[in-house]
Amino acid sequence: MGCQPRMLVQPVSRRRFATAVQNTLSSERKPHFDKILIANRGEIACRVIRTAKKLGIKTVAVYSEVDANSLHVLEADEAYCIGPAPSSESYLRMDKIIDVCRRSGAQVGSVSSSVIYGFLSENAKFAERLAEEGIVFIGPPSSAIVSMGSKSESKNIMSAAGVPCVPGYHGANQDTDLLFAEAEKIGYPVLIKAIHGGGGKGMRVVSSPSQFKDALASAQRESLKSFGDADVLVEKYIERPRHIEVQVFADTLGDAVSLWERDCSVQRRNQKIIEEAPAPGLSPDLRADLSAKAVAAAKAVNYVGAGTVEFIFDNDTEKFYFMEMNTRLQVEHPVTEMITGLDLVEWQLEVAAGNPLPLSQAQIPLVGHAFEARIYAENPRNDFLPDSGPLLYLDTPKPTHVFAPPIPPLPRTDSCSELDSVKRSPDTSTHVAPSMRLEQGFAQGAQIGVFYDPMIAKLVVHGRDRNSALRALRRALEEYKVVGVSTNVEFLRMLAGNEAFVNGEVETGFIKKHYEDLFPALESPSAELLAQAALFVALREHPIRSISLSTPWTTLASRRFGGDVYERTISIQPDDASAEPIQVSLKSISPGQFDIAVHSAMPKTFTGVSARLVSPTTLSTTLNGASTEITIVSQRPPPSHPASRATNTMERLHVFSASGTKTTLAVPPPAYLLSLGQDVLTASKGALRAPMPSLVVEVKVSIGDRVEKGQPVVVLESMKTETVLRAEVAGVVSAVGCAKGEMVEEGRELVDIKEDEQ
Repeated sequence: MGCQPRMLVQPVSRRRFATAVQNTLSSERKPHFDKILIANRGEIACRVIRTAKKLGIKTVAVYSEVDANSLHVLEADEAYCIGPAPSSESYLRMDKIIDVCRRSGAQVGSVSSSVIYGFLSENAKFAERLAEEGIVFIGPPSSAIVSMGSKSESKNIMSAAGVPCVPGYHGANQDTDLLFAEAEKIGYPVLIKAIHGGGGKGMRVVSSPSQFKDALASAQRESLKSFGDADVLVEKYIERPRHIEVQVFADTLGDAVSLWERDCSVQRRNQKIIEEAPAPGLSPDLRADLSAKAVAAAKAVNYVGAGTVEFIFDNDTEKFYFMEMNTRLQVEHPVTEMITGLDLVEWQLEVAAGNPLPLSQAQIPLVGHAFEARIYAENPRNDFLPDSGPLLYLDTPKPTHVFAPPIPPLPRTDSCSELDSVKRSPDTSTHVAPSMRLEQGFAQGAQIGVFYDPMIAKLVVHGRDRNSALRALRRALEEYKVVGVSTNVEFLRMLAGNEAFVNGEVETGFIKKHYEDLFPALESPSAELLAQAALFVALREHPIRSISLSTPWTTLASRRFGGDVYERTISIQPDDASAEPIQVSLKSISPGQFDIAVHSAMPKTFTGVSARLVSPTTLSTTLNGASTEITIVSQRPPPSHPASRATNTMERLHVFSASGTKTTLAVPPPAYLLSLGQDVLTASKGALRAPMPSLVVEVKVSIGDRVEKGQPVVVLESMKTETVLRAEVAGVVSAVGCAKGEMVEEGRELVDIKEDEQ
C-alpha cells in the first residue's frame, strides 16, 4: 500500500500556527496551539483527539500501512502514512514524523509550530531534535528524560533529593565478581534489573548465591537484545510488594502537584492488567508522604508536564521505595481523571502552552474510587499468550461519559500547609452516580495485528466508594463481548469478583497466589446450554415466519414427504478436538415451541420450550420456566482449512450467557465433508500452514531442498512471540508460498513437502 497522506479536512496552504505573544501582564493566559500532531496509535491517540476536538484544536495523525483504516486515522483532521508496519520503520522514525510536521502546515521556526505525542515520548534525542527544528514537544525537557531514563542515574538523583530507594547497587562498574559481592552485601533474595527499558525485560529474581551468575548473564543478554545496553543494577527483592504510582504535574514556572496515587499491583508478565485510584488501604499520612516524595522527585529533575513516579511498597513493613519515573501520560491515567474530575490531556496542553497549573494542590479533589480494566487480545489460560486476528464481533457496554464527570475543585486557601494539602482521605460521602468510560482504538471488523501491543480497549468506571466501583466494573465486563480473538475479559470478571481482590488484598504476586480461584477447572457445557445452541442452529436455518406478513410466499409452509412435523438431530461438541460430539434432538410441536432431548453422559429432556431469534445473534428462550436472552455468534472456519476433527476447521458457536460467561462450542462437519477433507489432507500431508496471522521471520528452505522430519522450515512471529514450523514428513520441498517479511493469514499454505515414497 502506498504512503499518500489521507486528508480528512482540507488544510489551508502554508497556514501558520498560533504564536505565543510576549505579554506584559504575566497573569494573562496564553492560547492553546492551533494544531497538534499525535505520533501514536490506538486508544491513546483517540483519547488525545477527543480532548483536542473539545478545545477546537486540529489534529494530525500518523499511521503505518497496516493502520490505514484505524480509528485514530478516521477521527483525526489529517492523517499521513509514515511507513511499513514495524514500529522501527514507522512510528519510531524521527525523520518521518518531523517531515509530517512540515507537510501538515507547520512553519519551522515559529514559537508554536507544532506539538507531538507518541511512541517517542520518552526519547530524549527526539525531544532535542524537535527543539532544534523549532517544534514544541508536549512533554518534559530532554534533560529530565535522560535523568529518568536510566534506572541507576535516577536512583542516585532521588537519593540526593531525599526520596527513599530500595537498598542496592546502582553503579557503573559491571564486573561480574563485583556484582556478585554487592549481592552478598545486600542479602538474598535479590533482583537483577536492566538499567534501561521496562516491561519485565532484563529482570531476574535470584534466591541464592549459586543462581546469581547464570541469572546475571541471562538478564544481561535479554537487556542487550531489548534495549541495546547490557548494564544492570542489583537490588533487594521485596517478597510481598505492591506497585503504587503517583501522578504528578509540573509547569514551566516551577510549580508541581500530586494528583494522587494509583495501585497497579495486579500484573501478568510484569505488566499491568488492572489499575485503581486511590490505592486501597492507605492512611492519610502515608498518602501525604507518597505525594510529597513524588513531587520532590519531579522537582529534582526540573520536570515539566505529566509524569508518573512509581514506587514499590512493602506490604510487610509498609515502607515504600522509588522505582522509576515514566516521563509521559500513562495508559492508566483515566482512573486519576475520574477521582479528580479533570482532563489530564487538557492540562498537558495548558502547560505546554506556557500556562500555570490550573489548580493548586489544596484545590485538587479526591472523590470516590475508580478502576481501569485493560481488555487484551490474549489467552490467560495459556500464560496470557497474545492473540491476533479480526474482531469478527464486538458488542460493548454503553458508556455514560466521554470524559470524567466534572467534580468541583476545592476552594483556594492560603492557610493550608503543603503537607496538610496532601494529607487526605478520599471523599466517599458525596453522592456520586456510577459512571463508565470506554477508551478503545478498534471497531468491529478491525484487525488486531502482530506488530503492536494487543490491547483492544480500556474499561474505566467510577463509583462512590471501592465496592460501588467494583460493582460497576463487573457489570460492564458482563456486557463486553468479543469474537475473533481470545481475550482476557473472562479472567477480568473472575478477578473483579475474587474475594481477596474485593477486600483490597493486592500485591504483585496476586495472580500466582490466587491462581486456582482465578482459573477454576472448565466445566462441561450444561444440557441447557447445549439445547440453546441447537435451537440457534435450527432457528437460523428454519426461522419462524412473522404472522404479520400475508403473502403466499411467506404463509405457505414447506412440505415434507414424511409430514410437516419438524424434527432434527444436531451434533455439538465442546471446543476441544478430543471431546466427543453430543447429539441434541429437536422436535417442533408448533411455531416457536420445541421438545428437546440432549443425549449427553447425563441425558436430559425439555418439553414445551419456546424460542425465537430476536436478531441474528440474540436467542430468546423460556427453558425450565426461566425466560432469558443470550448472545450466540457463529464463527465459520477459514475457507483454506479442509474439514477435519480439529475444532479450528469447524463452525464455532460463541455463547454469551446473561451473566457474561462465554462458552465456545463446535459444530462438527457432516461425514461427507470429513471424507473430502481427509482426501485433501492426505494429498497434502507435507503441507505446513500458518497456525495464526503471523509475520514470516525466516524461510529456511527453497524448492528442491531435501528435508528430514522435524527439521525447522519456517520461523513465524506473532505478538513478539516466535513459532518454528517443522517438517512433518521427510521429503523434498515442492512449493514455497511465503517470503521473509511477509504477513500471512491463518491457514495459508507456506511450504509443501513431497513425502518420500515408502
